[in-house]
Amino acid sequence: MKLIVNGCAGRMGQALTKLILADETLELVGGLEPTGSEALGQDLGTLAGQAACGIIATDDALDAMRQADGVIDFTVPEASVQLASLAAQARNVHIIGTTGFNPEQEAQIEAAARHAKIVKSGNMSLGVNLLAGLVRQAAAALDEDWDIEVLDMHHRHKIDAPSGTALLLAGAAAEGREVALDKVIQSGRDGITGARNPGDIGIAALRGGSVVGDHEIILAGENEQLRLGHRAETRDIFARGALKAAIWAHSQAEGLYDMQHVLGLKDPK
Repeated sequence: MKLIVNGCAGRMGQALTKLILADETLELVGGLEPTGSEALGQDLGTLAGQAACGIIATDDALDAMRQADGVIDFTVPEASVQLASLAAQARNVHIIGTTGFNPEQEAQIEAAARHAKIVKSGNMSLGVNLLAGLVRQAAAALDEDWDIEVLDMHHRHKIDAPSGTALLLAGAAAEGREVALDKVIQSGRDGITGARNPGDIGIAALRGGSVVGDHEIILAGENEQLRLGHRAETRDIFARGALKAAIWAHSQAEGLYDMQHVLGLKDPK
């Protein structure tokens, strides 16, 4: 499978480059960086701290997409939306690990998925997505007497809060309770907030140091707590999940999927 890495000079881009180059079943055919990036014209292998591979970073997404079967994209919402449109034109696979989309951008990606094979997830880790399944089951089994809170810890450079992972896990809890997340979410608390509303799902975002990602879901009842969590120790787990998603999506029909589909926890049809 021929793949492009969008944001190839970034931390996730470098991790993806290393894994693709080491995988005999995959072929790296391009790397994208925004116009003006200092990485343009540089070898992707060199950017990733590896031996030169002969693939040069470019800002010509249209030309790169013509050569590929799919693109893996951990960048920013504006870039991901533009790339989704190009993936639709090329009928390509588009794996989106970007977070922080607004409703209009979400709608644009859904429209692109009518002609592209898009897997979009707030977290590409296999462990996190299995955790989401457990959270969904626990929330369904425990009524509103059990309060649900999500702790969301990331490194100091994280630009969005709550993170996509926190929203993924909170969304799984809401699905378990058969409610819309936007009706019950409480993202951060400040001042005199009053007593907690029954059924609320709270998120507390913590930022600091070099933490890749720590998440804990607390279900707090009277005199007891259930805690479910996940700790990311390296970005490779997200890169490996994204590559698994790309290989899976390559044989699927056009549509919008998530990692629950990739893991067989949801029916893709």
